[in-house]
Amino acid sequence: MKFGMNMLLWTSDVTEEHYPLLENLKAWGYDGVELPIFEMDKSKFTKLGKKLDAIGLGRTAVTVCTDAENPISSSAKIRKAGLSRLKKAIDMCAASGATHLCGPIHSALGTFSGAGPTKDEWKWGLETLTKAADHAQANDVTLVVEYLNRFECYFLTNAADDARFCREANHPNLKMMYDTFHANIEEKNLAAAMQSCWDQVVHVHISENDRSTPGEGHVDWETTFQMLKTLKYYGWLMVEAFGLALPALAAATKVWRRMFPNEEYLAQHALAFMKRMMAG
Repeated sequence: MKFGMNMLLWTSDVTEEHYPLLENLKAWGYDGVELPIFEMDKSKFTKLGKKLDAIGLGRTAVTVCTDAENPISSSAKIRKAGLSRLKKAIDMCAASGATHLCGPIHSALGTFSGAGPTKDEWKWGLETLTKAADHAQANDVTLVVEYLNRFECYFLTNAADDARFCREANHPNLKMMYDTFHANIEEKNLAAAMQSCWDQVVHVHISENDRSTPGEGHVDWETTFQMLKTLKYYGWLMVEAFGLALPALAAATKVWRRMFPNEEYLAQHALAFMKRMMAG
């Protein structure tokens, strides 16, 4: 089992000013971090990768899609832009040594059509992400498709659909994520949901129902961790939490109030919680 921390708790752009924080995360006992990829600066990610190597931290990465770069758009031009953006993000992963590129990479975040996904959108999504997965495979990166709850997207909103999408793509470098925040909203039965998709899962986000400190909310952690053991999951458990440090990110994640004492508290308590639950 590998324990990681998503850097979005502090920043959407990890730079040299965050290097002391990375060293702290290592000292606290984390095995790795998840790097936000929004800026496509290869030299920066190359330097960051060398720093992480020196510290001894593994890394994955996370990104999103926009309206102008939407993999399921009815516009071939926009779909092409979406593929180009994913390829650039994959290049940043390769530069930094990130093994996984995670997130809602299937469609534009926060965009709605007023209906569920269409057959054409499903087809376009498979076409775009399969091409991106070819590029990922050439760079030793795995694309990890994250389903979101119905209030954040409409294309993939549950474990079963995400797994079906990945099975139909049938690509070794296109798999899925299980995120406890979204599952808490969308799944009727967590154990059944996890069993239904686990042949495709390569990454897990540990996220509380209010996006703050894992273990201090009402997610069914007992079932979640029991199933992780039953299903013999040995990959990353990556904490994903959001606060008020970044106004733009707070607005995007709809975090309007402080729900933990400070970021250090959240990071240290989250790690202790995960280790305790896995040991129990």
